Amino acid sequence: MKILTIVGARPQFVKAAALSREFTKYDNIEEIIVHTGQHFDDNMSEVFFREMEIPKPKYNLAIHSVGHGAMTGRMLEGIE
Repeated sequence: MKILTIVGARPQFVKAAALSREFTKYDNIEEIIVHTGQHFDDNMSEVFFREMEIPKPKYNLAIHSVGHGAMTGRMLEGIE
């Protein structure tokens, strides 16, 4: 089974960390992580991957510096 996990903001990283740990317990689960890239500062994203031991994302949408509506639209396009 494939599970797509999308992270971008701090609360999502906290939830993703707990889920990723559980997913590793099952051989039949393949987690695919997508980072929205909405925070390009190391203190706002990469630090969470390191400190919470979340696997590196397979995809980074690199969406930042736009309004919320445009950001949401770009995320949906990127996930497609």
